[in-house]
Amino acid sequence: MPLARCRATPSRVSLISRKRLKPRLLLVYVAAAVALWASQPTPLTMLAGLLPLAIGEGLRIWATGYLHKSESLTVAGPYAYLRHPLYAGTLLIAAGFSIMAGTQAAAIVLTLFLLTYFAYYMPYKNRIEGARLEELFGDAFRRYAVAVPRLVPRLHAYTPLGGDASGSVVWRSERFTDNNEIGTAVVVGLGVLAMAARGLLS
Repeated sequence: MPLARCRATPSRVSLISRKRLKPRLLLVYVAAAVALWASQPTPLTMLAGLLPLAIGEGLRIWATGYLHKSESLTVAGPYAYLRHPLYAGTLLIAAGFSIMAGTQAAAIVLTLFLLTYFAYYMPYKNRIEGARLEELFGDAFRRYAVAVPRLVPRLHAYTPLGGDASGSVVWRSERFTDNNEIGTAVVVGLGVLAMAARGLLS
């Protein structure tokens, strides 16, 4: 079975709008608004939260420069160390905002988000994506899934068998752009600015 897949690429603008306006994301937006309203960030909590947040967004940027989704089995870059660098990055970003919030109420809201993410969303996505990748790439994906952990990185990069992967082996800006990480980075940046503004007003 060939590992590369050709598919029509929807326009970048429409893809971004659909992704940001999915109904299930409304709960995320509501939780973020409540957490922001309940937060009382200080310069200390802002600085402390910036570290995991920056690491998380950096991990997502690193990953999206390699990710080919259904076109090929991506096992390079951060994917050589963990199977879900985008999820790991999202969790670090949420943890960073939780630290920035500076109040118990806001931290509870963000903690509930993390628990929901771990208990429901991630297992659901893992089943769906795992089944899809196994159907597309067969034994190549099964070998990769056995060797590479989901969220806790392995110490040494995974080395696929010859022919097990056909995606980028170097970070590419066009992959970063096509995977719409620019939009995520902008949202994260706006969130940091909103937290800073909330701190000034509290």
